[in-house]
Amino acid sequence: MKKTLLAIAAVSAFTSGAAFAQTADAVGPFMVRVRTVHLDSRNHDTTGLDLSINNKWIPEVDVSYFFTPNFAAELILTYPQKHDLRAGGNKIGTLKHLPPTLLGQYHFAGMGAFKPYVGAGINYTRFSGVKFDPAVDAALSPSIKKNSWGGALQVGFDYTLTKNWSLNVDVKKVYIGTDVYSAGNKAGSFKVDPVLVGVGVGYRF
Repeated sequence: MKKTLLAIAAVSAFTSGAAFAQTADAVGPFMVRVRTVHLDSRNHDTTGLDLSINNKWIPEVDVSYFFTPNFAAELILTYPQKHDLRAGGNKIGTLKHLPPTLLGQYHFAGMGAFKPYVGAGINYTRFSGVKFDPAVDAALSPSIKKNSWGGALQVGFDYTLTKNWSLNVDVKKVYIGTDVYSAGNKAGSFKVDPVLVGVGVGYRF
């Protein structure tokens, strides 16, 4: 009986200690990442004007919520980004775009500190501050559709540094496009469809 009681006590102590350690190592469901992202526009249009916007580095902040260790949702944010608008390589104006993106993600487990993931979702882009050079404005009276909805694909990984902090590498393909008008008549469409490559840090809590 004494041996049985001692065995039960030992097992209880072990499981209690393991449960405590597991609780101590646990992190919350939220994760915030800050990235520096290179926006590489693919630029394709059907207007015949060879429209394009410039590539640039932009800041990015995202907030993720983990429903389970494998499944998460991520909201990606930045502030309105200003670009030069070109036709055939010549600057004809400027515009701003704000492209929040919502993604569902699957995070692969069992690889230690290396935590890869894939994601897919939807992007909404709002074009604003569209300004054309006076000569272009007078000749064509151009305008563009201000709203864009499109898909988004993602692949990346986090590399755990501490309980809360990690490094992040992330690549996204985002489908962004707009209709182009001249004197109120549709002249064609312009697709930006950028690839965004980012590096940054994440904090899990």
